[in-house]
Amino acid sequence: MPANDHKAGAVTVRPLLPSDSIPAITGLLHRAYAKQVAMGLRPLAGRQDDSVTQERAANSECYVAVVEAAGGESIAGVILFEEQEQATFPPFFLKPHVCHFAQFGVDPDVQGRGIGRALLETVERRAREKGATELALSMAEPDRELYDFYVKRGYRFVEHWQWP
Repeated sequence: MPANDHKAGAVTVRPLLPSDSIPAITGLLHRAYAKQVAMGLRPLAGRQDDSVTQERAANSECYVAVVEAAGGESIAGVILFEEQEQATFPPFFLKPHVCHFAQFGVDPDVQGRGIGRALLETVERRAREKGATELALSMAEPDRELYDFYVKRGYRFVEHWQWP
């Protein structure tokens, strides 16, 4: 097993492979972010096309959570670590002791199985390996359920930010 893999029961987190299906990941993200879209929010991951999914994965450390399924493995979740974008980042993201993650999604059909936890543990470990003392994210404030999820994991509110 490669050094970056993480086992969590029947779930394995590993780096994205060239053979992984970008359209499958885009579809997973659209399903994972559908609740925010239904709230009237416009998260990029909930509306991006395959070319944007590919570009974002190529400009970051992209990890996927896979589960064994009939006939092989199936991608059940995705997360980006230290995505490099053309957009201006929130000031907190630019601090030398901070790493960040983005495009975090788990297929709603398999949520509650520890897949999200395994993905977060992967980027939390990567942040420690890079010497970061904090790990940042950006989320849509109206999604209080998601906000509460992060607070329970020990994350805190730092600043308001509107992505360009």
